[in-house]
Amino acid sequence: MPVMLEREIKLRFASPAEARDAIVKAGATPIRGRRLQEDCLLDDTGERLRQRRCVLRIRIEQGKSLLTFKGPVQRSAMKLREEIETVVGDGNTLLHLMQELGFDVWFRYQKYREEFAYGDVIMALDETPIGTFVEIEGGEEGIIEMSEALGHGPADFIVDSYRTLFCQYRDEHRLAATDMVFDEA
Repeated sequence: MPVMLEREIKLRFASPAEARDAIVKAGATPIRGRRLQEDCLLDDTGERLRQRRCVLRIRIEQGKSLLTFKGPVQRSAMKLREEIETVVGDGNTLLHLMQELGFDVWFRYQKYREEFAYGDVIMALDETPIGTFVEIEGGEEGIIEMSEALGHGPADFIVDSYRTLFCQYRDEHRLAATDMVFDEA
């Protein structure tokens, strides 16, 4: 099986309207409408995945769910890592199954996401409890071109995970929340 590499960056925006306007003005086409996603990161009690800097995620949204494995982040100016992903019929049932197999949720996060396409890149406008981000995924040149079309450059690239961004936000705002969900952050 060939290795699939995910290459992405995030950009911060002041509001969903500002991000959406920038994306549309850049010429991107909407491909998926706004919907709530709930992501659950899992690991075993020995934290073997986190020790390897890997992620096992179940993403639950209306209409479909995804099971994703992400390998360690590779050295790059952009976030680059192996990604293996498959569609599953029922994310909640899969989550229960994984818990029966010894995997527990160690972090949950929610976002409202809508997606756009332009050339070889996909842009996800993410409304999160800690702010608005546009995630750009695709080829390196396409990511750079689209970030420039959105009024940003490499100095603005965020390669941190939502977990890392949440922990920074939580510490800055002295919050007790352990998950990045709309009723807690």
